Amino acid sequence: MRVQRLELADAVSNILDECRMVLPGIQALFGFQLVAVFNQRFEQLSAAFQITHLAPTGLVALSAGLAMTPAAYHRTVEPFKASERLVRLSTRVILISMLLLAVGITADFFVIASMVLGGRVGPTIAAGVLFTALVALWFVFPARASR
Repeated sequence: MRVQRLELADAVSNILDECRMVLPGIQALFGFQLVAVFNQRFEQLSAAFQITHLAPTGLVALSAGLAMTPAAYHRTVEPFKASERLVRLSTRVILISMLLLAVGITADFFVIASMVLGGRVGPTIAAGVLFTALVALWFVFPARASR
Protein backbone atom coordinates (compact mmCIF):
# COMPACT_ATOMS: atom_id res chain seq x y z
CA MET A 1 0.00 0.00 0.00
CA ARG A 2 1.38 3.35 -1.01
CA VAL A 3 1.14 6.18 1.52
CA GLN A 4 1.35 9.79 0.42
CA ARG A 5 2.55 12.42 2.88
CA LEU A 6 0.02 15.20 3.45
CA GLU A 7 0.87 18.81 2.90
CA LEU A 8 1.09 20.66 6.22
CA ALA A 9 -2.06 22.72 5.57
CA ASP A 10 -4.00 19.52 4.82
CA ALA A 11 -2.69 17.85 7.97
CA VAL A 12 -3.84 20.81 10.09
CA SER A 13 -7.21 20.80 8.36
CA ASN A 14 -7.59 17.06 9.04
CA ILE A 15 -6.74 17.50 12.72
CA LEU A 16 -9.26 20.29 13.15
CA ASP A 17 -11.90 18.22 11.32
CA GLU A 18 -11.17 15.22 13.57
CA CYS A 19 -11.66 17.41 16.64
CA ARG A 20 -14.98 18.64 15.24
CA MET A 21 -16.07 15.05 14.65
CA VAL A 22 -15.24 13.68 18.12
CA LEU A 23 -16.44 16.69 20.10
CA PRO A 24 -20.23 16.19 19.69
CA GLY A 25 -19.92 12.67 21.11
CA ILE A 26 -17.95 13.92 24.09
CA GLN A 27 -20.43 16.73 24.66
CA ALA A 28 -23.40 14.35 24.48
CA LEU A 29 -21.81 12.04 27.03
CA PHE A 30 -21.04 15.01 29.26
CA GLY A 31 -24.67 16.14 29.02
CA PHE A 32 -25.94 12.71 30.07
CA GLN A 33 -23.49 12.70 32.98
CA LEU A 34 -24.79 16.07 34.15
CA VAL A 35 -28.44 15.03 33.86
CA ALA A 36 -27.81 11.88 35.90
CA VAL A 37 -27.21 13.99 39.01
CA PHE A 38 -30.78 15.31 38.83
CA ASN A 39 -32.28 11.83 38.59
CA GLN A 40 -34.01 10.64 41.78
CA ARG A 41 -32.07 7.40 41.72
CA PHE A 42 -28.78 9.32 41.97
CA GLU A 43 -29.68 10.33 45.51
CA GLN A 44 -29.95 6.65 46.41
CA LEU A 45 -26.33 6.02 45.43
CA SER A 46 -23.75 5.89 48.19
CA ALA A 47 -21.45 8.87 48.60
CA ALA A 48 -18.63 6.75 47.16
CA PHE A 49 -20.60 6.10 43.94
CA GLN A 50 -21.63 9.76 43.70
CA ILE A 51 -17.96 10.74 43.91
CA THR A 52 -17.09 7.97 41.46
CA HIS A 53 -19.57 9.62 39.07
CA LEU A 54 -18.20 13.11 39.74
CA ALA A 55 -14.62 12.13 38.85
CA PRO A 56 -15.42 10.79 35.36
CA THR A 57 -17.70 13.75 34.72
CA GLY A 58 -14.69 15.97 35.36
CA LEU A 59 -12.53 13.78 33.11
CA VAL A 60 -15.05 13.97 30.27
CA ALA A 61 -15.27 17.77 30.69
CA LEU A 62 -11.48 17.95 30.54
CA SER A 63 -11.52 15.67 27.51
CA ALA A 64 -13.92 18.07 25.77
CA GLY A 65 -11.68 20.99 26.64
CA LEU A 66 -8.65 19.20 25.27
CA ALA A 67 -10.51 18.30 22.06
CA MET A 68 -11.19 22.02 21.55
CA THR A 69 -7.59 23.03 22.29
CA PRO A 70 -6.13 22.52 18.78
CA ALA A 71 -8.69 24.90 17.25
CA ALA A 72 -8.18 27.49 20.00
CA TYR A 73 -4.40 27.19 19.72
CA HIS A 74 -4.48 27.48 15.95
CA ARG A 75 -6.82 30.47 16.05
CA THR A 76 -4.77 32.26 18.71
CA VAL A 77 -1.14 31.37 17.96
CA GLU A 78 -0.98 30.48 14.26
CA PRO A 79 -4.16 31.77 12.56
CA PHE A 80 -2.54 32.27 9.16
CA LYS A 81 -0.15 29.34 8.99
CA ALA A 82 0.20 25.62 9.41
CA SER A 83 3.21 24.25 11.23
CA GLU A 84 4.62 20.89 12.20
CA ARG A 85 4.57 22.13 15.79
CA LEU A 86 0.78 22.59 15.57
CA VAL A 87 0.35 19.10 14.11
CA ARG A 88 2.52 17.47 16.81
CA LEU A 89 0.91 19.44 19.66
CA SER A 90 -2.60 18.77 18.38
CA THR A 91 -1.91 15.06 18.00
CA ARG A 92 -0.67 14.81 21.59
CA VAL A 93 -3.60 16.81 22.94
CA ILE A 94 -6.16 14.70 21.07
CA LEU A 95 -4.57 11.46 22.27
CA ILE A 96 -4.57 12.70 25.88
CA SER A 97 -8.19 13.73 25.43
CA MET A 98 -9.08 10.25 24.22
CA LEU A 99 -7.26 8.62 27.13
CA LEU A 100 -9.15 10.77 29.64
CA LEU A 101 -12.37 9.96 27.79
CA ALA A 102 -11.64 6.23 28.03
CA VAL A 103 -11.01 6.52 31.78
CA GLY A 104 -14.14 8.64 32.26
CA ILE A 105 -16.38 6.28 30.29
CA THR A 106 -14.95 3.28 32.12
CA ALA A 107 -15.42 4.80 35.58
CA ASP A 108 -19.03 5.75 34.87
CA PHE A 109 -19.60 2.30 33.39
CA PHE A 110 -18.31 0.85 36.66
CA VAL A 111 -20.98 2.79 38.57
CA ILE A 112 -23.70 1.54 36.22
CA ALA A 113 -22.40 -2.04 36.32
CA SER A 114 -22.35 -1.88 40.12
CA MET A 115 -25.98 -0.82 40.18
CA VAL A 116 -27.00 -3.57 37.77
CA LEU A 117 -24.73 -6.43 38.85
CA GLY A 118 -24.14 -5.60 42.51
CA GLY A 119 -20.93 -6.44 44.31
CA ARG A 120 -17.51 -5.29 43.17
CA VAL A 121 -15.91 -8.17 41.27
CA GLY A 122 -18.34 -8.31 38.32
CA PRO A 123 -18.42 -4.54 37.78
CA THR A 124 -14.63 -4.31 38.09
CA ILE A 125 -14.16 -7.03 35.47
CA ALA A 126 -16.77 -5.46 33.17
CA ALA A 127 -15.14 -2.02 33.48
CA GLY A 128 -11.70 -3.54 32.92
CA VAL A 129 -12.90 -5.26 29.75
CA LEU A 130 -14.42 -2.00 28.50
CA PHE A 131 -11.25 -0.03 29.24
CA THR A 132 -9.11 -2.65 27.54
CA ALA A 133 -11.38 -2.57 24.47
CA LEU A 134 -11.26 1.23 24.24
CA VAL A 135 -7.48 1.32 24.62
CA ALA A 136 -7.11 -1.44 22.04
CA LEU A 137 -9.39 0.33 19.54
CA TRP A 138 -8.10 3.86 20.05
CA PHE A 139 -4.39 3.27 20.73
CA VAL A 140 -3.13 -0.29 20.10
CA PHE A 141 -4.90 -0.93 16.77
CA PRO A 142 -3.81 2.39 15.20
CA ALA A 143 -0.24 1.97 16.51
CA ARG A 144 0.02 -1.49 14.98
CA ALA A 145 -1.54 -0.34 11.72
CA SER A 146 0.97 2.50 11.41
CA ARG A 147 3.92 0.08 11.54
